[in-house]
Amino acid sequence: MAGDSRFPDVDTDGSEKNEETEIVVNVGGVRQVFYEDNLNQYPETRLAELINCLSGGYDSIFSLCDDYDPGKREFYFDRDPDAFKCIIDVYYFGEIHMKKGICPICFKNEMEFWKVDLKFLDDCCKTHLSEKKEELEEIARRVQLILDDLGVDASESRWKRCQKYIWKFLEKPESSYPARVIAVLSFLFILTSSIVMCVGTIPDLQVADAKGNRMEHPTLDSIETACIGWFTMEYVLRLISSPNKLHFALSFMNIVDVLAILPFYVSLTLTHLGARLMELSNVQQAVQALRIMRIARIFKLARHSSGLQTLTYALKRSFKELGLLLMYLAVGIFVFSALGYTMEQSHPETLFKSIPQSFWWAIITMTTVGYGDIYPKTTLGKLNAAISFLCGVIAIALPIHPIINNFVRYYNKQRVLETAAKHELELMELNSAEGRATSSKSELEDLARGGEEGPFYSSQLKVSHSDTFIHLLSEEKHYRTRLRSCK
Repeated sequence: MAGDSRFPDVDTDGSEKNEETEIVVNVGGVRQVFYEDNLNQYPETRLAELINCLSGGYDSIFSLCDDYDPGKREFYFDRDPDAFKCIIDVYYFGEIHMKKGICPICFKNEMEFWKVDLKFLDDCCKTHLSEKKEELEEIARRVQLILDDLGVDASESRWKRCQKYIWKFLEKPESSYPARVIAVLSFLFILTSSIVMCVGTIPDLQVADAKGNRMEHPTLDSIETACIGWFTMEYVLRLISSPNKLHFALSFMNIVDVLAILPFYVSLTLTHLGARLMELSNVQQAVQALRIMRIARIFKLARHSSGLQTLTYALKRSFKELGLLLMYLAVGIFVFSALGYTMEQSHPETLFKSIPQSFWWAIITMTTVGYGDIYPKTTLGKLNAAISFLCGVIAIALPIHPIINNFVRYYNKQRVLETAAKHELELMELNSAEGRATSSKSELEDLARGGEEGPFYSSQLKVSHSDTFIHLLSEEKHYRTRLRSCK
């Protein structure tokens, strides 16, 4: 094919090899001219392979491009021209930057098509690509979880099916109306328990025991016992039905659940058995200390509040900003407390007895609290206080904006992921319905023809409706190139 008349620009005797080879590439209607010297910098790329593909004939040409015009010596590609404009930068600058607005996953596929290694992609674009991959993985995980909830495996034992039902009932309020009722009921128990803990400390609602010691009202104790009973039953059922017991036990929210329940049983044990092992006063002090741990149950609200979960994530992602805030405050506290102590020494009734004591004054001043228990009395001390106040406001305000941005970004991302997962399920359901319609129509046509091969072809046209199968675009190319049309 090398000497074919349809390739007039290919010289078999090599007389044109002294001139620099030029190729023309048309990608999605965008025409680009490349020279051999530039392309040979990366010989493994698809564009570099075009230089020597003409000697291989039709098979070599069409294995690399979609169409070829021998008159213009122009290669045609049905690819994204915007992504191509970014990718060819590697031949001129040695690196690639992804244009804003291009899907990172599609851009990665384009780079793989043009056989350009991902190592040439700039670090900022790699970060964007990795974030998009994580989003897709999260969407796939959510879709799979929903499909697992919807699907019923007949091969599973009755106990396994019961475990899944209990887990979905307690962990996924959106799965059914009764599960939503249980979630609301659990939320009310948490609020009731927290209110009882606070109300029980009011002296007017406390009663005296036989020895005259103040204790919580028996009615409040009964309500507390009922709440703990609910928390215990809920935790045990979730532990039994959990697919992964170790992961469940080490989860942060489940550790909070244990800390909310444990003090009640430890206090009960010390009250009834501890008196035999230690003095009664020590037992009472231990019980009182354990009762303080009941405040951990307020964190159980995060299980039922997406806003609290988002806030926790935003703070976790803002450790750098929070660290800067603490560093700014620490430097300011040290400087202004030392200045305040030095300036107030000339006053006979100074309240600044030492620099460590002045730390307290600097903290409440820079955080704009100002209790008034310690304050400057000299003119220079008051000026120092004013400056420390202004510096504190600025130091606190600086990192707030990034923290708010992290909160808004994560919250919006969660909403997008939820919408994308639902959209994916709708597409799968739509494809499944179309597959059933196509299958039914084919079966009717086969029955009408009455052919012996009808059932076989009908079975070939059926679409898989497995919950774990996501329909993908066929890899078959449905285009006719110019040269193939002429053949």
